[in-house]
Amino acid sequence: MKKRSATVLAYLRVSTEEQSVSGLGLADQREVIAAEAARRGWSDVEYVSDEGFSAKNLSRPGIAGALGMLSRGEASVLVVSKLDRLSRSLLDFAMLMERARVEGWQLVVLDLALDTTTASGELMASVMACFAQYERRLIGARTSAALQQLKRQGKRLGRPRTLPAAVTDRIVSARAEGETLAAIADSLNRDCVATARGGARWYPSTVKAVLTSANLDAAAA
Repeated sequence: MKKRSATVLAYLRVSTEEQSVSGLGLADQREVIAAEAARRGWSDVEYVSDEGFSAKNLSRPGIAGALGMLSRGEASVLVVSKLDRLSRSLLDFAMLMERARVEGWQLVVLDLALDTTTASGELMASVMACFAQYERRLIGARTSAALQQLKRQGKRLGRPRTLPAAVTDRIVSARAEGETLAAIADSLNRDCVATARGGARWYPSTVKAVLTSANLDAAAA
């Protein structure tokens, strides 16, 4: 196994250009992390920052680069002064903790006293991961309920239809005459009719999707 570097990545973030120019927000975070590094005896600390970025997601060049280094074994620890410097999304944070576990690096969040190098830190990470899983399930339930409501209102879901009306009419007519889904698919394939997404092959499931879409359109008309 490739030996992992002992480098500690200290992540800093400020959300506005003004903070970036003044350097005050970055300096405060750096001071806190430097004090902790001295206490722990971390001798190889590399500072990585995102200046003028919010924490709504992880789409930031600094954190992306840091995670790449950790994945490649070029660093062993990611440390931040406060959780909100890293992420305001519990789901994103839970993903980072799981990624750290799988890839074999440590995550340290100083304001939470969360340190995955310790047993108590691992326990806290597990608890937060459970809450994140609960949040994912709540989001899924809300999304499902919203989609069901749209269906009851006759709204057509999914991507906009790009299938020519003539092809849809052919499928609907064939089905009305009693043809099976497989038979309709075979007929379309013999005639080299492209699917709605430009595919060259029809299947019973593809035909059924067109019929479902047509029924929803008819109900909403």
